[in-house]
Amino acid sequence: MNKQESILFSGGANGAEAEFGANAERVGIEEVNFTFEGHAIARQRGLRFLTQKELKNGDISLEYVSRLMNRRYTDNPTFRKILQTIWYQINSGQEIYVVGEILADNTVKGGTGWGAEFAKLCNKPLCVFDQKRGAWFSWNQTEWIDCGEPVIRQSLFAGTGTRFLEENGKKAIRDLFERSFI
Repeated sequence: MNKQESILFSGGANGAEAEFGANAERVGIEEVNFTFEGHAIARQRGLRFLTQKELKNGDISLEYVSRLMNRRYTDNPTFRKILQTIWYQINSGQEIYVVGEILADNTVKGGTGWGAEFAKLCNKPLCVFDQKRGAWFSWNQTEWIDCGEPVIRQSLFAGTGTRFLEENGKKAIRDLFERSFI
């Protein structure tokens, strides 16, 4: 993988996104963090503020997302904007990496789950590090399969995940960058 051509697309939020960004900076990879005015984020590098018009491009029916994810999301303006920024992250990446927890219904827990579901809908390569199981899993169009230790293969990739990053999640991200770029 050519580091000079690689770009991490993320959101710069606390937790997994901040860790993806810190590792991109550590290994010398460009990062783009999609955000919006007034959103509290941890990363300041590579900020890309989305306009109201751009945010609308990533708008999705919360009723549709709730049905798809088998849970209820409240119609909160900030939460809606976060989902819209996730749309940009997934849309920009050719390969998607997520840190969180895979649930029994094959969705990923929390708002992060929308990123994983959108990646599935777009048929993009998707790997999730499940912090509870301590392992990486990839989606094969029907189920999650243990994928060992993945390597980033596409120069444009997205990294997102839980705000509640555990030590094994931090290590998984660090090791992913080590395997891929060092």
